[in-house]
Amino acid sequence: MAQPAGLLYSKEHEWVKLDGDVATVGITDYAQASLGDIVYVELPRLGATLEQFNSIGVVESVKAVSDIFTPVGGEVIAINDAIESDPALVNREPFGGGWFYKVKLGDVSQTGELMSPEQYDRLISET
Repeated sequence: MAQPAGLLYSKEHEWVKLDGDVATVGITDYAQASLGDIVYVELPRLGATLEQFNSIGVVESVKAVSDIFTPVGGEVIAINDAIESDPALVNREPFGGGWFYKVKLGDVSQTGELMSPEQYDRLISET
């Protein structure tokens, strides 16, 4: 499956959409499909300072509990309250309404450590 253009991807299966120095973060379709039905998402708190690639929360599904690793660092400026009341939104719309949080980037150059859609496609085709 081709990944949506205009996004960057991490090896831990998170995606990043940049809008200036603000990054919206979620998990990929591959990640949500691997997890199965998502029943709970623990997100970082508003105002938290995140360090790139650190564990910042969890996703719980009927199959497993998995850590969420932030693909970029900075200050959390928004969280998606909709997935707290409807975690399955991540399954239905992983690249849309199922986003997790928004970060004001501490260092925009961090995005250079992420993958293009084509690179991410190669990664998941090897698993």
